[in-house]
Amino acid sequence: MTSRLPAKARTIPEESDSSGAWRSLTVAVLRLSRHAAALCFLSGAVFIAMTGLEFFYFRQLSGGLPSLDMRFFGFTPDEGMAWLTALGRRGGEIILVWHYLTFDLLFPALLSLTLVSLILAIGRRLKNFRVLPPQVQSIFALVLVLPYTLADYAQNIAVARLLSDFLSANPDSLSFASALIVTKFALLAIPVIVIAAFWLASQKHQA
Repeated sequence: MTSRLPAKARTIPEESDSSGAWRSLTVAVLRLSRHAAALCFLSGAVFIAMTGLEFFYFRQLSGGLPSLDMRFFGFTPDEGMAWLTALGRRGGEIILVWHYLTFDLLFPALLSLTLVSLILAIGRRLKNFRVLPPQVQSIFALVLVLPYTLADYAQNIAVARLLSDFLSANPDSLSFASALIVTKFALLAIPVIVIAAFWLASQKHQA
C-alpha cells in the first residue's frame, strides 16, 4: 500500500519590500524636477517672511542683535549669551514660537526639496547626467542635500533648547550650537555650488 505525500507547493520568489520602497522613493524624488519652479517660489516666499520677521521684529526684541541663525560664521559663547540675555524670557518665547516652531520647522524641508528638484531639473540638461540610471540620479541629489537637512534641524533643536531653557545655556551648549550653524551653511553651500556648476555647464552647451 502506497501513501501519497502532499505535493510541494511551488515557491515563487517574492519581491522584497525594501526594493519596492526604494523604487517608490526613486520615482518620488525624480518627480520633484517637474515642480522646481513652484518649489523655488514657495521657498522664496517663506524665506522673505522669515527675513522680514528677523529685521522688523526679532531684532527689536534683542536690541538690534542678529539672531544666531544669521551668524554664518558662528558666534562665541559670550555673544550667544548676550543675545539670550537681551531677549529675556518673553523675547525668547516669541522667537521660539514664531520662528522655530513655525517657519523654521518647515523651511529646511522645503529648501531641501527645492535643491533636489533643481539638481535633477538642471542636471538633466547635461548629457552625462541624463544618461545615468534614475536611481543614480536620485541618490546623487539626495546625498548632496540630506546632510544639510539633518544639520539644519539639529541646529534648530540646539537653539530652540537654549530659548526654551535659559539654564541650559553654558559655554559648551553655546559652542555646540555655533558649530552646528557653521556646519549647516557649509553643507548648504555644496548643493548650491553643484547647481550653479550644472547651470553654467548647461549654458555653455547651449551657446
